[in-house]
Amino acid sequence: MKLAEVTRARRTPGLVVLEGFHAVKHALRFGGELLGTWTADPDELESLRERLAPDITLTAEVVALDDLQRVVPRAQVVAVARRPSQPAPDAVLAGTGHVVLLEDPRHLGNLGAVVRVAAAAGAAGVMTTGSQNPWHPDALRGSAGLHFALPVHHLRTIRTGGRELVALDPDGDPLAPGVALPADAVLAFGTERDGLSEQLLTAASRRVALPMAAGVSSLNLATAVAATLYSLKLSSS
Repeated sequence: MKLAEVTRARRTPGLVVLEGFHAVKHALRFGGELLGTWTADPDELESLRERLAPDITLTAEVVALDDLQRVVPRAQVVAVARRPSQPAPDAVLAGTGHVVLLEDPRHLGNLGAVVRVAAAAGAAGVMTTGSQNPWHPDALRGSAGLHFALPVHHLRTIRTGGRELVALDPDGDPLAPGVALPADAVLAFGTERDGLSEQLLTAASRRVALPMAAGVSSLNLATAVAATLYSLKLSSS
């Protein structure tokens, strides 16, 4: 594959574009298949690999900086990989561990940051609804390539596979140390502006809220997911 094909790869089903060292690193660490990797500074790339990821092997074609920046203005390295084969949504829901459900997320960077947090916290998977593609390059950038570490799926309709659906809602019961939720609950998060839809809130068996200081009405989506997942991890330990 050639650098000039990266733009087309963004629109090609089954391929993903990885921007930046961390995205490439995580893709390789979690078994990703890279079809092409390019950098304008091989010495710096090797320095990053030795310092931050000595466990991986990374080779890249050297290209002119102007050529690289025409494709990816912000990154020192770019790669194209095959989208990994992952368990289907029903298989994820039939397994164990919390599943994060994002209802109609709007900001792709935040969506990617949620994937990053979910992978770090050991969630079973991330599922989204709405119009946004969770495998969009901007979401992959936000996740630092950790889409390769856990299942990430887009759902046309919400389904839980028989798991308990728990809604994160400001009017819910405060999520405090010792609060028990099922270890395999589907944790639903809405948008920062509008929260969850009435349809989803009605479908949820329980509503919980992250305690916040007076006057603070919302959290960044990824921050809310992180606080929830790690609160549950601490409560179960």
